Parts: sequence; structure tokens; C-alpha cells
Amino acid sequence: MTTASPRTSDASADAAVNSLGFAKPPAETRVVVAMSGGVDSSVTAALLHEQGYEVIGITLQLYDHGVAIQAKGACCAGADIHDARSVAGRLGIPHYVLDYEGRFHDQVMQDFADSYLRGETPIPCVRCNQTVKFTDLLTTARDLGADCLATGHYVQRVDGDAGAELHRGSDPTKDQSYFLFATTPDQLDYLRFPLGGMSKEETRELAQRYGLSVADKPDSQDICFVPKGRYGDVVRRLRPGAVEAGEIVHLDGTVLGTHNGVIDFTIGQRRGLGIGGRKDADESEGPLYVVGIDAAAHRVIVGPQSALACHRVGLSEASWVSPDGGPAAGTAVLARLRNTAPALPATIASVDGDRVVVVLDAPQSGISTGQAAVLYDAGKTDRMLGGGWITEAPTAGLEAIADRH
Repeated sequence: MTTASPRTSDASADAAVNSLGFAKPPAETRVVVAMSGGVDSSVTAALLHEQGYEVIGITLQLYDHGVAIQAKGACCAGADIHDARSVAGRLGIPHYVLDYEGRFHDQVMQDFADSYLRGETPIPCVRCNQTVKFTDLLTTARDLGADCLATGHYVQRVDGDAGAELHRGSDPTKDQSYFLFATTPDQLDYLRFPLGGMSKEETRELAQRYGLSVADKPDSQDICFVPKGRYGDVVRRLRPGAVEAGEIVHLDGTVLGTHNGVIDFTIGQRRGLGIGGRKDADESEGPLYVVGIDAAAHRVIVGPQSALACHRVGLSEASWVSPDGGPAAGTAVLARLRNTAPALPATIASVDGDRVVVVLDAPQSGISTGQAAVLYDAGKTDRMLGGGWITEAPTAGLEAIADRH
């Protein structure tokens, strides 16, 4: 594909700034919309088309649809490509399906399997945004001569003093900033998020008004290549023979049972452990939780809920969306350690290249390596600063074991 330059009008310098921030009429502004086949991206395309922009829809084929098509709620199943094509047809805009299966397999699925084998709990949707969507797709949009790439994410791009800032979506129940923590300043400069100031209800109302067939389509739930949420099945298929059985051990050293692979467990898990109690155990401790995973020894460590407390997390691959760089050590921030968790007060303890240590004001439970720690401005709490992948999250229980040795 040859590279084309974004088209400009001779009167661009004098033109009013359009709703996407370009000093030219919408009709002279080319926008590529990432269309997943869901209601959000479909409304994004319809809204921009209604506003007079030159809209091109692109859908990524990421996975073998013969496998994924039965997974309702999967973002890239064959039915979703059909839905995206139907919406584009109704709007009368060009629509292309790009085969990214090879890239997705290498950059997302392989990382997903390796992460589980390390005893982590990965987030492939973040890795997909970080690689395939905001790298490869963004490059394709530039090749098409588009002025920007628009997505249906519920986040807001705000022009700040130092450049574009990424803020939470105005609807706190739909905010997706957690999944975009690895967005770079250059990417954010090119991206647009037309739905960031809307609620999901408003989006569906627009879909009804536009007469889109996806107006009532349920939101995506499953990871696209994990039908029915069976993560272990996917890892075993991608890494045949790599999953080994092992022991389930209490913090005090008592062996309580066995398991068929550490990939079937996550930090904070309580149900489905398949173990009995300990002889003469103190029942006042309550139920047992997974408090540690020793992947090298194929060992799952369990203990009481109090042993899950974690007050410090170490991050790798830290990146900052702000054009003026990341915060320095000693900076107070808000840290969000799971997508479903609130952002809580914390302090950046140290910064060493792309490795960051964050200390929480109050210990939290259920923090797992492989997840992301997303950091927000403590003073301007809607502003996302960046984040990193959690590589260290020592629990009170594991720290106690280390102290004994």
C-alpha cells in the first residue's frame, strides 16, 4: 500500500476548526473508523458520517472465525464482521476487512499463553490495543491518507497546555481508559474518540435513530479467542505439553491437594480450589484464597484473606501518554489495579527507565501479576497519566514466608 498525505484545503489556515480539531471542512477530512461490528464503533462511524466527514470503515480479522463464530459477545467473530459490513453498507461508506490473524497470533495470543504459564493473569485486550490496533491499524490509516483514526472507546481526548491528554470517559460505568494506558503521545495525537462524552444509553439511542441493525446488540463479554471463557483450554492448545500438574500448599507448608496446572488459578481466587481443610486448623481464619503462584515449582499457595494484602507493586514496560513525560519519584497519583477497581491513592516510589514501583496508601487484595496498574493525576483525577504491567505484587503471606527464610 502506498503512503498518501492527508489532504488539505488551500483555505485550511483560515478555516474554522471542525469537531475533530482540524482547520478544514468535515467533507475534506478523511477519517478511518475501526469498526468491530459492535454498537459503539458502528455509532462512531454513523455519527461522523452524519457530520459530513469522509469516513472509511476498517474491520480487523483477528482470529479463525470457524472457531470463534459460536462465541457470542466475541469482538471479532465472523458474525461481527458481517455486522460491520452491514452497517457500512447502510451508511454508504467504504469498508475493508484486513487479515491480521498472523500478527494477532504472534503479538497477542502467544503473549497470553506465556503469561499464564508464568503464573500471571494477562489482559490480552490491552496488548491488542498496544500492538495490532494502535500500531498496525494506525499505520494503515495513515497509509490511506486519513487525518485521524476514530474508535468507539469511552475515553476523552482533551487538548492540554503541553498537548493532547487522555481523560476518562464521562460515564464512569463505561470508562475504558484502563485498557488504553499504553497509548503513546504520538498515537493520541492521531486518535479521536467521538463517544467519550456520551453514556451507553445515549449511544444506543443514536443507533436506533440511525436505524442500525446492531442497536440492541449485547456488549462484548468474552475475549475474542477464548470461547466461553475457557482460558485454560486455549493455553493448552497453544502450548501442548507445557502445562504440568502440581501441589496446592498452605502458607504453613501443609499440602492440601493437587492441581492440573497453575494456569487454572489466579491471585484472590476462592472458589474451585478443590481442596479440603487442615487437621486442627484454626477455623477463625475463614475460607482459603490463592495468595501466591510459584510457576517454576508448579505450586499454588493458599491462605486466609488477610494474607492477600499487598501494599507495593512493581511495574515493567511503563509508558506515559503525556507529551511532557511521566511523573517523577515521590509524585502522588491514583492507581487503578484492575479494570473493575476504583483508582486509589498511591505514591510513585521509584522510576528506573520503564520500571516503576508504586506504593499504595492502603494495602489492597487480589492484585495479580500480568494485570495493569494504570495511574491517574491525583489533582486532575480524570486525567490518565499512563501505567505499566504488574510484574511484582508481593502479598503479606508471601512476604511472611520470605521473612521466615
